[in-house]
Amino acid sequence: MCHVIVTCRSMLWTLLSIVVAFAELIAFMSADWLIGKAKPRGSAEPGEQGGGSLEPHHPTLGIYARCIRNPGVQHFQRETLCGPYAETFGEIASGFWQATAIFLAVGIFILCMVALVSVFTMCVQSIMKKSIFNVCGLLQGIAGLFLILGLILYPAGWGCQKAIGYCGHYASAYKPGDCSLGWAFYTAIGGTVLTFICAVFSAQAEIATSSDKVQEEIEEGKNLICLL
Repeated sequence: MCHVIVTCRSMLWTLLSIVVAFAELIAFMSADWLIGKAKPRGSAEPGEQGGGSLEPHHPTLGIYARCIRNPGVQHFQRETLCGPYAETFGEIASGFWQATAIFLAVGIFILCMVALVSVFTMCVQSIMKKSIFNVCGLLQGIAGLFLILGLILYPAGWGCQKAIGYCGHYASAYKPGDCSLGWAFYTAIGGTVLTFICAVFSAQAEIATSSDKVQEEIEEGKNLICLL
């Protein structure tokens, strides 16, 4: 019989695990990793043949995506066009960014799997006598290491031609030149920090759900157990 056990610590861990997974996924898919220097009226964007809007525009560049001014803005309501500049993995602008994409993708995949499993920890706390909380915490720690590797390698690719086109000729490895860092980069860093917090918090969730109070509630035949 399934005993639904809900504690504040386990519920908080579950919510944080889901939030972290979504935050890292959204950041990875975003084009707002680098914010390029403002393009004055009438100038062409990197990768754009010509055209311009009436106001300066800041193009943005992600690991595999970008946002540029819509050259046909006079005919369309959207002022920017966002989408992948790389149609294949090999077209990603830098080898460092390719490595970043791999490390982040692996880390995010692990986080998504943990987030999915965390939902079921209210009903199932162990598999093959192994605590799901401890296993998930270990996986979150491993995912955090992959994320760190990806974030360390990412700035090394700022010297690629694609980044130079957005950030000017002063851009080089670990120097963004005329670019500034976008919200996606900071979100990825924040998500990485929260990933390790989740890994530590999983141990607290395990302690809460395996406490003597919980065992007493189970022995009394209760199926829904809610504890602070």
